[in-house]
Amino acid sequence: MVGGVAAGLLALALTPLAHAERADRDKPMNIEADTGRYEDQSQVTTFTGRVVVTKGTIVMRGARLEVRQDAAGNQSGTMFAEPGKRAFFRQKREGVDEYIEGEGETIEYDGKSDIVRFVRRAEMRRLAGATVQDEVMGSLIVYNNVTEVYTVDAGARASGAPSAAPGGRVRAILAPRNSGAGAAPAATAPAAGASAPLRSSTTLPPASGTPR
Repeated sequence: MVGGVAAGLLALALTPLAHAERADRDKPMNIEADTGRYEDQSQVTTFTGRVVVTKGTIVMRGARLEVRQDAAGNQSGTMFAEPGKRAFFRQKREGVDEYIEGEGETIEYDGKSDIVRFVRRAEMRRLAGATVQDEVMGSLIVYNNVTEVYTVDAGARASGAPSAAPGGRVRAILAPRNSGAGAAPAATAPAAGASAPLRSSTTLPPASGTPR
């Protein structure tokens, strides 16, 4: 079922059957690009031209990447798309053959808080194998890998920025709980490794701690 959500902000959560790969934050960040430049004063490394990032199961692609690392070794990166295009992010969920992936004109990944922000024309999907199970679209999507809760903000009317969903409204496609690969029957408790659908949540992910 596809429908627009009138509220400017939609909070959803994945059921806690599986989590994003916890080890990803401790893996090295591997980067391929046409050029790279390090600025000692700002402690920022900038990569440009067909940038590809891998960090454990995380994959990011875009036109320009700014990387920062704090004294504790926590890495954060902001990926920018080419004009008129969107950057890409993908990460495996732990214990199941499922992935979270999405696009935005800008994608911000904070390794310390394990939060991803898809900014402008934002879209995020949950895939079971290669099959899309759930999909949300808006102007801003903030996804917390630790709690597996995310918020979707239409934002277009207030900011004037374009939204991935038409009409400046949040849009979502949510798979029924008893459909999709590995889903458990409605009358029984979900089995380990089952596909986890989306559910409503009153818990919002923290708004602070994301790279700017």
